[in-house]
Amino acid sequence: MAVHGRSSPLRALFDESPTPHIAHPPRTHHRDFYVATDGSYNLDSDEGGLGAIIETRDGEQVARLSVPDRSVTDNNVAEYRALHLGLDVLAERAPTGARVGVLVDHDDLAANVNSATLATRRSDHTPPRKLTVPTAGRNHWRGIRARVCRFGEVRAAVLESDQNPAHALANSPEEYAHVNRQTDRCLLPERPESSESQIPPPSRADRNPGDSRASD
Repeated sequence: MAVHGRSSPLRALFDESPTPHIAHPPRTHHRDFYVATDGSYNLDSDEGGLGAIIETRDGEQVARLSVPDRSVTDNNVAEYRALHLGLDVLAERAPTGARVGVLVDHDDLAANVNSATLATRRSDHTPPRKLTVPTAGRNHWRGIRARVCRFGEVRAAVLESDQNPAHALANSPEEYAHVNRQTDRCLLPERPESSESQIPPPSRADRNPGDSRASD
């Protein structure tokens, strides 16, 4: 099923946000799906939460999740758990070769995802930079990396925490528990027409045309 005529709010955020270690492509609408995730941990209550929002490129909601997590040990691990959850849910609803845009508010996590993406293009599958993963989050990182290999391409952008639409879902899972009862949908975004404008995002718009050093 294809959907028509709109643009994803997550896509707009993705287009305007930096993607560590990997340049924005000139046609960012080639992302088929967008996933925004966030993880929280409250030191006083020793409890956390996971939030995820998944949309097609056309702005159709695929799923929203707001899940309490009483086993999380700190905020860093919560971020990895949340992205693992979001990508697992998307993997059940998207074609294997789908191109995915990820939005997180954790710099190291985004950098690791993009380094893992670059590693898939290398013959030895070695990331171009050393990955730093919290010890308690290593199992979730293995799951994230498996999804990076499973999809056609995964590219991660970094948001400020107050811009992350999954922030409230992660921080108030009791308040947003109703979103978990919404029916998840299996939607395919409409393929872009060849005449669609190829306008690069601001991160590339002012770049010298001869500067091709950044990875794409």
